[in-house]
Amino acid sequence: MKTTISPVLMEQTQAKPGVKILMGTDLVKIYPKTRLAALRNLNISVNEGEIYGLLGPNGAGKTTAISIMSTTMRPTGGSVSICGIDGLKYPSRVRSLIGLVPQDIALYPDLTVLENLKFFGGMYGLRGPELEKRIQESLELVCLEGKDRQRIGTYSGGMKRRANLAVGILHRPRILFLDEPTVGIDAQSRNMIMERLLELKALGITMVYTTHYMEEAEKICNRVAIMDEGRIVKQGSPEKLIRETPDCLNLGEVFLAMTGKQLRDG
Repeated sequence: MKTTISPVLMEQTQAKPGVKILMGTDLVKIYPKTRLAALRNLNISVNEGEIYGLLGPNGAGKTTAISIMSTTMRPTGGSVSICGIDGLKYPSRVRSLIGLVPQDIALYPDLTVLENLKFFGGMYGLRGPELEKRIQESLELVCLEGKDRQRIGTYSGGMKRRANLAVGILHRPRILFLDEPTVGIDAQSRNMIMERLLELKALGITMVYTTHYMEEAEKICNRVAIMDEGRIVKQGSPEKLIRETPDCLNLGEVFLAMTGKQLRDG
């Protein structure tokens, strides 16, 4: 069943095309007791209202980049700007502007989805009727209304992913970071999440999106960056990358042409 997003949400998320909402400059990350850098002078800029895809094999640095840009991890070097605010110097100021949907389910399994939403909404300073309205909007968006009093631990994998997304958008962030939000779920839940992200995109919500499903990125991303060994090897719109890479008919073929076909275990 198709969901209509609240007019209030629509009104508050209209994008300003061409405005840089995220800047990651010369980002370096070297984890303790390692020699190789997980990120090597990574530079990313994201325009307001676009979906920017981060693609790469295992170990390319996608999750590290997401963690640094969403202020949950500090880099070894470089800078991050969110809506013109220095995210490393003033992380508490930018966190209210950020929504994060992590790869791991970041919910309390012994609580219901309603209790999770109330808890996380309270952390963002939402109270009373405003919190109740945001919760209802988020539940409707991910088609979990009527199931909000079930414990998260009883949910299927697809329902948990949808609940994860509901928490990420609860406070109406300016930019939403999504780290493999459809991994390991059924086809119906995956399709629903894709539809909802396209609806949010139509409203002008900015997203940074990682996935191993190249068809997802080709469908929803304005631009993608293909990463390998902590750096960007190619970026541009999916159409541009396909057009410029010889003998490639889709983004999956471009990805393999840029990163190789050897296995990346671990």
